[in-house]
Amino acid sequence: MSYQTEDEQVEKIKEVWHRHGVPVLTGVVLALAGVFGWNGWTNYQETKAANASAVYQNMLESVLQDDSEAGRTRGAELAETLRKDYPGTRYASFAALMQARLAVEAEDFAAAETLLRDVADDGSDKALQEVARQRLARVLAQLERAEEGLELFSAPISGELLAGREEVRGDLLLTLGRVEDARLAYQAALDATGDPRARPQLQLKLDDLAEEAS
Repeated sequence: MSYQTEDEQVEKIKEVWHRHGVPVLTGVVLALAGVFGWNGWTNYQETKAANASAVYQNMLESVLQDDSEAGRTRGAELAETLRKDYPGTRYASFAALMQARLAVEAEDFAAAETLLRDVADDGSDKALQEVARQRLARVLAQLERAEEGLELFSAPISGELLAGREEVRGDLLLTLGRVEDARLAYQAALDATGDPRARPQLQLKLDDLAEEAS
């Protein structure tokens, strides 16, 4: 077996470098750019999330801690900022839910419907979708469109979300005069509740229907 001398090895390295040096260097540069680019993107996303969280917290404080007209106005402005500057995030959906709540309090049910449909049509968070659908159903009932509200509930759910849905269905069915269907919905809501004591209003609604039937 023959071994290359040290000089031969050096010459071989030089030859490989001249032949492949630029592509190798380019690959290294691109790899480093990818690393730094990814880190930069990650930092940007973290900063963006932190900023959105701060705006969301300020929105909650404005609405929940300051019950004045100025507080609600400030909360609505911050909610609009979240939806405009941080679209596609959970904070934007939370903001839309808050805007819808403020619209309902102002009896602007048409605006509330639009806001809630935006969240209900966003498939990125199934739980938020269901919450929006339940609130939308109540808004539609206010607009005398209870039947349309009932049609919102087709996706399968379970647990507390199911309990909330069945209670809303019961309220809408009662509005339509379908008393027996409402009773069954309230019972389904009670059955889906982990701790019935946490939702005493359900038992009250069932008791009221039983008294009316007697």
